[in-house]
Amino acid sequence: MLKKSFVFPKPALRPEVQAHLRNIFTNKELVAAVGHEEAESRFDELLCHLSHPPSFTCVRVSTHVEPADAIRERLRAELRQMSCYNGGDIPILSHSQVPDVLLLPVIGPRPALPESPEVIVGAQCGNAVLRGAHVFAPGILSAPKHMKAGDRVSVFSDVEGRCTRGAKDFQGKKVFVGNGVAAMGRADIFCSDEPVRGVGIRMVDPVYLSPSFDDLLPSLVFLQNLPSVVVSHVLGPRPGERVLDMCAAPGGKTTHIGALMKGEGEVVALDKISAKVERIRQNAQILQLDCIKAYCFNSTQAVRTEHAQLSDAVADGPPFPEESFDRVLLDAPCSGLGQRPNMGCSWSLREIRSYQPLQRKLFHTAVRLLKRGGVLVYSTCTVTLAENEEQVAWALDTFPCLTLQPQEPHIGGQGMLGAGLSHDQLRLLQRFSPVREMSGVPGDPDLDPPRTRRPPPGAGPPPPAGQHRHHRLLHRQVRQDLTVYGAHLRSHGPSCATRLI
Repeated sequence: MLKKSFVFPKPALRPEVQAHLRNIFTNKELVAAVGHEEAESRFDELLCHLSHPPSFTCVRVSTHVEPADAIRERLRAELRQMSCYNGGDIPILSHSQVPDVLLLPVIGPRPALPESPEVIVGAQCGNAVLRGAHVFAPGILSAPKHMKAGDRVSVFSDVEGRCTRGAKDFQGKKVFVGNGVAAMGRADIFCSDEPVRGVGIRMVDPVYLSPSFDDLLPSLVFLQNLPSVVVSHVLGPRPGERVLDMCAAPGGKTTHIGALMKGEGEVVALDKISAKVERIRQNAQILQLDCIKAYCFNSTQAVRTEHAQLSDAVADGPPFPEESFDRVLLDAPCSGLGQRPNMGCSWSLREIRSYQPLQRKLFHTAVRLLKRGGVLVYSTCTVTLAENEEQVAWALDTFPCLTLQPQEPHIGGQGMLGAGLSHDQLRLLQRFSPVREMSGVPGDPDLDPPRTRRPPPGAGPPPPAGQHRHHRLLHRQVRQDLTVYGAHLRSHGPSCATRLI
């Protein structure tokens, strides 16, 4: 198995944040299982992977509109027209366990070299470029004094967030992400009285080559990371059911749930930011899904109290009576430390630790809204124990009616040691790590013989012979372009039955 080539530095983190993460990945439970040196090595390798894009670009196909094979051929034809591929035939792979995704290999690192002049973009913009995006004008922080449309420029990412918008030059820490052609002049970007929109730099020679999916077959393909697609499959929605997506923006999982239900039933999507709710509605319309109802509402307050008046609620909308939904997805707000590529994070340790209380409030709401025998899937896009395995342990202790359930498909790794969960419980979780790329893909390291695989960060020793199981519980710790953790819970008590992903 070839070793991945790392061309970018590890993510730029505050010292206290990096120390906090190192403590997580060298916790006593884990070190006792694999040894301190091995735990340290896995953590360092994880950081290296996080600053790089994934091996594949994953798109979900609208099989409720057209068959997957037909969409694949239409996509292939569109990609041939892209100048970055020079009319060549692009490999489009299927996944053996997830039938509604297509995978396009990411080409890189490529031998692109910086040219003058330099343009500096924000870290998030730089991350998007590494996933195939062009540079949109709002992401540009610094441009040469005399830059005009048509000029060839080199694009660098400001990984520490220190470049001042409008600067003519920047000498701080920056990472080269590719070369492009300016679509706007400097004055157009920084001197306009109105907010500037549109592509500011069109990338022509990126370090990592992926297709841009901007307006590409919008009703047939949806750019979505593989673990995010897996989440909806594990939730297992069925036609005719009523399903709640508690933190739904921008609507990728919401629309996937609707597609899996073949548009029959009702998918309720909540988000507390109105602009994001409108985005969910737009995506639902583009993907031809009339079963989705999106509301601007705070999900922590989504349970109707005994004293609430019916007039306080939107017709058929929030707040809802208890036990209103067959299935609930809680893709919780989180610290996002598993997103890939991620070259830098300026958050403080206090900010990173602030999500656990909110996630638990949402959990209380989710359990109350779930019907008896229902399914609850919990997922994040971060790497911390506090937001993942510790939340599972807390939920199992707090809600006796919940039990962990197998997940289908189960293509990630098991849960991470350190939260006091048993090995049987950890195997019911699903943690996606960039060190352990997704299984079921041709040429994927997980398809190599077991002796050649390197365990993902946080994994303990292999289970004893005869204890391997195939589970449906998803612990999303590192989504293909991010680290994701998931748990699948089912409630058996008097008030609910839940799957926790």
